[in-house]
Amino acid sequence: MRRLAVADAADVARLMADADVYPSLMQLPLPSVEMWRARLEANAAPERSAELHLAADIGGRFVGSAGLHPQLQLRRRHAAMLGISVAADSQGRGVGTALMQALCDYADNWAQLLRLELTVFVDNQRAIALYQRFGFRQEGMLRGFAMRHGAYADVLAMARLHPKPPLLAWPQA
Repeated sequence: MRRLAVADAADVARLMADADVYPSLMQLPLPSVEMWRARLEANAAPERSAELHLAADIGGRFVGSAGLHPQLQLRRRHAAMLGISVAADSQGRGVGTALMQALCDYADNWAQLLRLELTVFVDNQRAIALYQRFGFRQEGMLRGFAMRHGAYADVLAMARLHPKPPLLAWPQA
């Protein structure tokens, strides 16, 4: 597990172009390396961006990515959208679990986030089960949310609240 680097742009573009991966994401087919390079460059300096982008490697091979995308509105700064993708041939090997552990640890212990949010296609049972293991709960179904394979598809809106929200311990007088 590591932060995504600008040098990962080609690997991310390849993952997001995989016909077995992108239909489960809110990505479009045929992403360009240049688009991903520009996106990663914009987030290359952590002090300039509140976003966290992670890469998962197995044996030196790029097999997944994940991100936390904090909300910018003042009253929503306690929340972030979560996105995750795993190469088809690496699914079921713990990659998603490792990415989720890293994102939740970052959100809970470092990023001052109370709420993590995501959408997932209703037929993506493997992803739904993963999210539920990490405390995500269904908050609703959004009908006809996104075009996929030429048809409008439904998604579940899921969220997870910090399991132990931090409190300020005031000294006793």
